[in-house]
Amino acid sequence: MRLRFIIPAVIAFVISLAIIFLRPETAVVDLPEKGTNIIAFGDSLVTGYGLTTVGDDFVSLLSKRTGSQIINAGLNGDTTGSALSRLEKDVLSQDPRIVIVLLGGNDALRHVPVEETFRNLGAIIDGIHAKGSAVILVGVKGSFFGDKYDNEFDRLADAKKVNYIPDILKGLFGHADLMTDAIHPNARGHAIMADRIEPVLKKLLE
Repeated sequence: MRLRFIIPAVIAFVISLAIIFLRPETAVVDLPEKGTNIIAFGDSLVTGYGLTTVGDDFVSLLSKRTGSQIINAGLNGDTTGSALSRLEKDVLSQDPRIVIVLLGGNDALRHVPVEETFRNLGAIIDGIHAKGSAVILVGVKGSFFGDKYDNEFDRLADAKKVNYIPDILKGLFGHADLMTDAIHPNARGHAIMADRIEPVLKKLLE
C-alpha cells in the first residue's frame, strides 16, 4: 500500500529537480552601454490605469522585486505616434540605461495602420539605442482574434536586436478575476505582467 504514495512522491521530486536544473537560462540580446536610469515607457498599461491601490502596477512591483528605482513614464491613451513625440522629453533626457517599451494597444483601438505603428516603434527603439541604452520590448495583441501584431513584434524585435516579451496580456483577457475592465489588468494581472518581465530585467541588472 505504501508504494501507492511513495512512487508518485518520488516522481514529483524528480520532476521538480529537472525543472530546477534543466530550465533554460534567460537570454538577453540587448545590453546597456551607458546611462543610469530604468524607465517604463508606454500607455495606460504602464500607468496602472484602473488600479485602486498605489504600488500594485507592474512597474512598482518590478521596482520592489529588483530593488531598483524605475521611472514611470506612462501616459494614459498614448499611441506609438504620441509616444514618439514625447520620447526626448520623457525618456532620452532622463539618462536612460534600460527602457521598457509597452505600446501599441491604443493604435489598435484607433485603427492606426499596422505599418505606421511599427514604424513608430522602430523609431522609438532607434532613439533609445542611440543613447547607448538597452530596450525591453513588450508585445501586445492588436485584436482578440488574430492579427499582424504577433508577427510584426517578432520581426521588429529580431531586426532591432532588442529583448522581447511577447503578448504581455496572454491569458488575462476574458478573466474577470484578472482584469479591472475589458482591456486593463487588476492587481493580480499586473503581478503576472511583472512575472513575465522580471527575469529579463534582472538579467540586464546583473
